[in-house]
Amino acid sequence: MKCALLLKRVLLFFVLLNASLGAAGQDKGKILIGAASDLKFALDSVISRYSVTHKNDKVDVTYSSSGKLFEQISHGAPYDLFFSADTEYPDKLKAKGLVIGELYVYGIGRIVLWSNKFDPVKDKMRSLLYPTIGKISIANPAHAPYGKRAVEALKYYNLYPKVLPRLVYGENISQAAQFITSGAADAGIIALSLATSPAMQNEKGSYFLIPAEAHSPLEQAFGLLTHAKGNAAATSFRDFMLSDEAKRILRHFGFVE
Repeated sequence: MKCALLLKRVLLFFVLLNASLGAAGQDKGKILIGAASDLKFALDSVISRYSVTHKNDKVDVTYSSSGKLFEQISHGAPYDLFFSADTEYPDKLKAKGLVIGELYVYGIGRIVLWSNKFDPVKDKMRSLLYPTIGKISIANPAHAPYGKRAVEALKYYNLYPKVLPRLVYGENISQAAQFITSGAADAGIIALSLATSPAMQNEKGSYFLIPAEAHSPLEQAFGLLTHAKGNAAATSFRDFMLSDEAKRILRHFGFVE
């Protein structure tokens, strides 16, 4: 009886060991990234270039607001790298001991007033007072850095109380842009990196680049997370993000250094 029980335990051990090794083999070369939504087109382009020289690596990205990704990572979400639209959330993760090594600023984001119903360049931010303008889209300032900067800019131009009843909030900056292109909003304050993307350019809209002094800087940072420990592919992607080639792509999408 004891021998049979011992044999079952030994067999169970090897089953679990094989399952563990199999899972490790499947994860080899896999990189899980949590990234702020303003990075959608820029980071997709970086990954495309990375994949040319790292064909065996598989990169999966989840785009969301920085605040929501921060909460997910804080509660154990298995991301290998985190790209935030600010430095605050990565700093908090580092303080929690969830970041390997240092954090890297990959660019400074900008915000624009975008619309396909009128030309915002003519009257700039005062365009939002046109009587024909209905809903105005921004990212939710509760957890999206771009939404926070949008509110700051509206306050800078003394527009916030006047437009507050007409504001609609996207869960992230990508959804805020979708509200405008779908017609759910007549205008919106979105990321320059989205406004200059091919998808938004196809919408035949135009934008006004909001001066940097109208809001606090959108210094954006990324870091390698503790989940990536032992993941050579994740480390390789981090290094590629620091390369001149990746920086050129980011500049193309409006991220200044």
